[in-house]
This record gives sequence, C-alpha cells and structure tokens, in this order.
Amino acid sequence: MRWDIESLNAELAAGRTTCAQIVETALERASDPAGEGRATFRKQRSDAARAQAKAQDMLRDAGAAASPLAGLPVTIKDNIDFAGDVTGGACKLLEDAKAATSHADVVTRLNAAGAVIVGRTNMSELAFSGIGYNKFYGTPANPFDRATRRIPGGSSSGAAVSVTDGMAVAAIGTDTGGSVRIPAALCGLCGFKPTQARVSRDGVLPLSLALDCVGPLARTVADCAIVDSILSGDATPLPTLPGPFRFRTADNFMLADADDPVRTDYGRAIETLRRAGAHFAPLPSGAFAEIEDYIRRGTFANAEAWERFGAAIEARPDHIDSRIGERILRGRSITATDWIRNQRDRAAMMARFESAIAGFDALIAPTTPIVAPPIADMEDDDKFRIANSLILRNPMVANLLDAPSLTLPCHAPDEAPVGLMLIGPRLSDLRLLGIGAQIETTLRT
Repeated sequence: MRWDIESLNAELAAGRTTCAQIVETALERASDPAGEGRATFRKQRSDAARAQAKAQDMLRDAGAAASPLAGLPVTIKDNIDFAGDVTGGACKLLEDAKAATSHADVVTRLNAAGAVIVGRTNMSELAFSGIGYNKFYGTPANPFDRATRRIPGGSSSGAAVSVTDGMAVAAIGTDTGGSVRIPAALCGLCGFKPTQARVSRDGVLPLSLALDCVGPLARTVADCAIVDSILSGDATPLPTLPGPFRFRTADNFMLADADDPVRTDYGRAIETLRRAGAHFAPLPSGAFAEIEDYIRRGTFANAEAWERFGAAIEARPDHIDSRIGERILRGRSITATDWIRNQRDRAAMMARFESAIAGFDALIAPTTPIVAPPIADMEDDDKFRIANSLILRNPMVANLLDAPSLTLPCHAPDEAPVGLMLIGPRLSDLRLLGIGAQIETTLRT
C-alpha cells in the first residue's frame, strides 16, 4: 500500500483499510526496536492517536471527513506547542521548561482537519543546524544506506525520517535557513517553505522571528500542497499550468563546491526539463552578493538566538552541543549597526530578485550541494562546520528573500537522494506548488 495521502484515501474509500489500521501501522513502525523510532521521536502519543483514529473512522463512515488528512498519522516537530507537552526544541537547556498551556495555531488547524498527531519529532537542538545531528537525544539515520548511517539533515531531522519510514504520512517542520527542505532533500522527500506570512507561527519556539517559517514534509508535491492548504487556511486548488516553463538559474553560486552526485543529478534534471520545453537563463551576476557580508557580520538567527538563549548557554554550557552553542554565542558580538546593515542588504537583495524573476516562473537549483555524509563524520568539529555551512548555503537564500521554496527528489532509484529546489516570487506559493507537481511528473516519466 502506497504511503501517500491520495493513495491512503483511495484505500479508505474502497474499504480496504481503516484509519485505525493505518495509525496502528504507523505506531508499530515507530515502536519497532530495530527501526529508527527511538531517535525519531521525542514523544509518542500512542493511546490518544488510537482513540482519534477510531473517531475519524466513524466520521468517515458518516461521510463527514473534515479533510483528506482526516484520520491519517502526522508528526509535529519538538519546537511546536502541544497543550500539556514541554516544547523542548530537542535541547537539554529546555528540559525543565513549563508545559504549553495551549496548542500552536498549526496544531489547532491540524486537529480541525482531523489529522492524527502521533508524536513530536526529534530535531537539531533549538533548530540551529542543517545537519540533524543531536548529541543528547540521538540522530535518526537517513533511510538511504542505513549500513553507513548517514545524517538525515536538519533541523527537522525526525520529521523527515517519520515520513520515509512510514511512521506518518506527513510531518510539520520549521524552516529558518532550510530546515524543512534540507532533510526532505537528503532523505528523498518533498518539502515546502511558504512565504512567511501565509502560515501562523504562533506557538512555535522561535529561532529567528525575521526568518522562521512552518511547512510540510511529505512524499509528493500534492501531499505538501494538501498540508499547506490546512496550515495556511487557503483551500484554493493548485493551478494547472501548461508550460513551457521559464527558469532562472544561479549555478555559479548554487553549484559551487558541489559533489559529483549532485552535479550529475541536477544536470540530468535540467536536461530532462529542457527536452520538455523549459527555458533557462542565469540570474544577473551578483544576485546574492550581500550574503557573504551578512554571514561575516552575523546573521539574524545568530542575534535573535543569543538574545533568547545566550544567558542559559553561558550558565549551563554542558547542556548544549558546543557547535550549536558557539553559533548562538556568535550573536553577542553583533551590533545594532550590523543588524541595520543586514536589514538594508536583505531588502536590496529581495528587490533585485523580484525584478530579475519577473517574466520567469522560478529559480531552479540543487537544494544542497552535497549528499548526506555519515553521522560518524559529524563528531569531528571541522567536518561538522564544513558540512553545515555547505548544506545551509543554498536553501537559506529563500528565507532571506521571504520567498516560497519547494524541494523535490531528482535522483535515480537506489542512488543517494538529491533535491531539486524551486524558489518563486513572494506570495507565488500555489503557483510554485503547481509548477513543482508538473516537474515531479516530468522527472518520473
């Protein structure tokens, strides 16, 4: 049985399965001692999920399913409030925090849609790494090449593995510099970062209020679109776009230091789309020229995380991975002038991109320039820092642009997962998802 929303709804409609059976299968996979459930979840909701699934079966029998997600298992990231749970951000610094007294807005929307939230997923500490490595709570292994045990990508690491391993049909993650799209790409899934204002962040533990977004990880673009419609409250159907599409590229930036698998798979995807009639033109030189100085001065996330967590880290440095801690402590040296320059440079880059993308459908690029390295390598500080910098480089562009961005797989079967990333103009979210769905079909044929 295919583990995507459309297929499971077809099975339910035909009476070949029930929500209770689907959720039980997800829970069994999450609890399998030979699987990745222990490192994937911070908390499971087994009994509550079973009860919800049975209730949704009764509603479906009465023809009252609230959405295509009704009765299906979904996970939420450990930085999203669920009433009665501690929102720990998978960080020991927050283990003694008070439990949330209310649901995050996105949880309320999922509940209204009938989704069955089966648990809270593990993540990079405080969402401040693209690796997905967690020193204290374990790192779930990438589904590709489990013998080697590769990183899942982060920060929404458990979110990705919960979907690849059939513990959920979709997962809700957060994306400040790629944290939905990176694990989706490295694990062979689709992931979507919306324009920031479309999805509420109320009840989400902030990393950077300037950049944070909430978005879905799922097996298909269509599944991401279904979940996005629930999270955003926008039920507008995806547009049917005839093409041929016109894409901007930024290969001089996005392909720098790329490894061979990424270059090969990205090149093959571009050629496939070109044969289907797509047109490609590079962005003008210097499209992202401000990023180097932005990183050198210190980022929005550096500054905001220092203000929020810096005192706790200084008081209890042994309660956080030192590589995460050093990134947060970097924020104490950022001045008001640095912050203003970052805002000014961001505005210039956004305006330049919106002008350059006019008349084009999207920017197209590899989601990350490298495939997932082994988890064991990430115990080496230098290898961790190099991989983290490379993995974050491409997807962080969309966060700085406040632009919608989608990743979908472009690798061949049995190869290391490689993601193909689209970045559209601000508020072109549904159009971008529609384009992504057609690219997905083109690449599969």
